[in-house]
Amino acid sequence: MVKRRDFFKVGGAGLAGMVSRPLWAGGGHNSVHSPADPSTAEHGMKLPRPDAPFNGVIRPSAKDATPEWPKPVTPPPGAPNVVVILLDDVGFSVTSTFGGPVHTPELDRCAGQGLRYNNFNTVGICSPTRASLLTGRNHHRVGFGIVTGQANGFPGYNNEWKKSVASVAQVLRGNGYSTAAFGKWHNTPDWEISPIGPFDHWPTALGFEHFYGFLAGATDEWEPPLYAGTAPVEPPKTAQQGYYFTNDIVDRSIAFIHTHESLAPEKPYFLYFATHATHAPHQAVLEWIAKYRGQFDQGWDKLREENFARQKKLGVIPADAELTPRPEQISAWETLTDDQKRFFAHQMEVFAGYMAETDYQIGRLVKTIQDGPNGDNTVIFLIVGDNGASGDGGPQGYDDFGYALRETMRERMSHLDELGGVNSNDHYAYGWGWANATPFKGVKKMPCYFGATRDPMIVIWPKRIKEKSGLRTQFLHVTDVAPTIYDVVGIDFPSEVDGIRQEALDGTSFAYSFDRPDEPSRHRVQYFEIEGNRAIYKDGWIATGYHWAPWDSSKHFDLDYTHDRWELYNVARDFSESHDLAAKYPEKLRELQDLFDVEARKNQVYPLGGGDLRAKPPSISDGRREFVFYPDLPRIPVPAAPDFTKSHRIDAYITIPDAEARGTIVSCGSRFGGFAFYVEDGYLFYDNNYADRAHNVITSGTKLPHGDVKVSYEFVSHSTPASYIESIVKGTFGDGRLFVNGQLVGEGKISHFARLPPFYGGFGVGRNYVSPISQAYELPFAFTGTINKVTVTIE
Repeated sequence: MVKRRDFFKVGGAGLAGMVSRPLWAGGGHNSVHSPADPSTAEHGMKLPRPDAPFNGVIRPSAKDATPEWPKPVTPPPGAPNVVVILLDDVGFSVTSTFGGPVHTPELDRCAGQGLRYNNFNTVGICSPTRASLLTGRNHHRVGFGIVTGQANGFPGYNNEWKKSVASVAQVLRGNGYSTAAFGKWHNTPDWEISPIGPFDHWPTALGFEHFYGFLAGATDEWEPPLYAGTAPVEPPKTAQQGYYFTNDIVDRSIAFIHTHESLAPEKPYFLYFATHATHAPHQAVLEWIAKYRGQFDQGWDKLREENFARQKKLGVIPADAELTPRPEQISAWETLTDDQKRFFAHQMEVFAGYMAETDYQIGRLVKTIQDGPNGDNTVIFLIVGDNGASGDGGPQGYDDFGYALRETMRERMSHLDELGGVNSNDHYAYGWGWANATPFKGVKKMPCYFGATRDPMIVIWPKRIKEKSGLRTQFLHVTDVAPTIYDVVGIDFPSEVDGIRQEALDGTSFAYSFDRPDEPSRHRVQYFEIEGNRAIYKDGWIATGYHWAPWDSSKHFDLDYTHDRWELYNVARDFSESHDLAAKYPEKLRELQDLFDVEARKNQVYPLGGGDLRAKPPSISDGRREFVFYPDLPRIPVPAAPDFTKSHRIDAYITIPDAEARGTIVSCGSRFGGFAFYVEDGYLFYDNNYADRAHNVITSGTKLPHGDVKVSYEFVSHSTPASYIESIVKGTFGDGRLFVNGQLVGEGKISHFARLPPFYGGFGVGRNYVSPISQAYELPFAFTGTINKVTVTIE
């Protein structure tokens, strides 16, 4: 075993304090720009560790020799298990733990065991927050200035996780930890997600020995496209049989913990558990939704006031905090129609049930962790959101990811009770997002305000943190989590990983706060920027640059930032950014604006708008017009498939047995959009599913002959999308034709054909993956004849 005093000999003289006195006992860095000591990256240890020299004795004869087994790398004695639990799109004021309307007894229990943090800040949107969380660096430095799927070819926005910013999983694994990730992983470039990789930016290449979950920004809780390691897999059962994603990943995590404790209880583990909940689509078991019937009839204005009162009573916000007003673009609840009130109230009921069910599942996981033999020596960072509440639903919310032909409210009311179910694909109206950000301004994607960045955090460590139900108010940032992990584990940050020199950390350990509730924050400076909205914090002051909002989106794609409104707040005294002091202290504002420029240049933030150009990202199918697929092809994600929005032809060379064959020839998408080319009752079918609201079905006029047959589908587009993003949002239209052995057997109009984003199902040959694209069959609807090959030609 490596002794701890020897473990740190690889470091410079500055590490001596870490050896005898962990940072939580009173050390720590306090740099303004980069809290981590740059000397750590220059002189620290290198991973992986070199092989230990052989210390046995070699003689010509084994009878005179002394063997010695190679010694495995071991962490410092007493190193804790580390668990990071990350929720998605929740909002500061959703849970009862932080004054919200959703009863979260499991989070309450967790908070009662340890500490609550009310000044913890994320980046303000998904992938960037996760990149910072797992590296301890600012998001642009990792290449995640924008979410995966909106990458552009600038260093801060290319979504290419750099080798010089190793993940905390890589570092812990290199120091003797077992590592596993379950749930949402939104940090692999879309163009690298395929069965042939490359796999450099998958979880298993970034330090995680085990991964089970999905890779996109959103998924379907009932029917997700899953991966185990790098292999596409299907859920163990159907939604009708009771499958639910959050339940599944809790089961998998529990199995990992049990297996680990059975085989290597002395070895610590690092578990990264990231739910899809409560990201849209908002989906939950009906019984959970029913618990909240009638509890949001008062509307978002009143709910915000109620949240604010509860927060004051709980003490999770200061007594002098002020409630910020509703933006004028968000409708006052009292101005809505009765149908709108009923429908919107049910949207929030569904969301509340979604959160409540998630709380229950987290409770199962935490109980398993704490019931284990090392439960008291497990530090859990429970982060209730990767950004603030979401405003992506627009003024009325949506039931279909926004791709369907818009329905009237009367039409939407006809499927009110479907919200949250298997056929639901919904998001609440942004009035609820605003209410769920109480008491702050802003929502997700608006890091100019705390409504986008401020998230509750709970830290539990029974062996080390003795205070119960404590509240901590130090300014923290998501980049601080990784340094804190290194601190509490007692390891040095490496100078090299896999031969690559490592960039210094941006975060600062906050382990000092475990014992010192009143000590000032050591994270003194932090910039924020997403899609042009930006801010700069320093020592209790923050300057905010407002560019756009979901309810004021006219400037969303405007790349002129010279006219953006800058505001100034003293947040050491003004918790909710209620009083703009820009006019009173112009010099202070200018000082912080200049500091933002300095930080932006250091962190690859420029050019502003680098993630807003919406250029077509790279694709494995780029430049190809001809494709050949075989029936043993595994499920591939939609971005890896050909671009079917263009005029194209599908030719399938199949064999029909003496009996009539049935099943899928080619499928692409899910129940919420895509197409299926299939055989049923001996006839050939093509079903174009537009957002599950319109199905264009073309049928052959005659049955297919037996034997070897060439069946074809041809699409002639009559429109050309102006951009890649328009090909997703608006799609195209044209004519579709079916052929058998070259003879026309059916034709029809294709009214709407849209390019599908990556969270829509998958592409397959010989079966339908994830969920049924056509309403005419159930999964997997595998082809009962023989498919020899399928060719696709893009015209």
